[in-house]
Amino acid sequence: MKTMTLLVGILIGISVIVMILYVTFGQITVRKLRRNPKTKHALGIEFVSGWDIINVAQALALPEFITKKLKRSSLSSLYADAELLQCNTSIFDRLLAGFFYWLLMLTGLSFPLLGFFDSLGLLE
Repeated sequence: MKTMTLLVGILIGISVIVMILYVTFGQITVRKLRRNPKTKHALGIEFVSGWDIINVAQALALPEFITKKLKRSSLSSLYADAELLQCNTSIFDRLLAGFFYWLLMLTGLSFPLLGFFDSLGLLE
């Protein structure tokens, strides 16, 4: 079996896990935040349906110094309010957000990198 085939198979498996985590995080955490009047409008801009799930996961998963920098930027309305969300979520919600968000970023960046490395002939 070629290295490329094995790596793509592993990434597809991780992508399936990410899809399950996306639905789970949306149903458990974001649904609760959408119903709360305090947090309803603090979930960031939703470009397409479900984008607020990724906004909330990002706000809960990124380190505090990054979320503070995002809050001070002129584009702060695009991002979820991390401080408010921290106060209204449990430890489980934050762990689930971190696990989902970083796996999403890993798979999202790995597929283009694999394609790039394959085009250079590094994965023969």
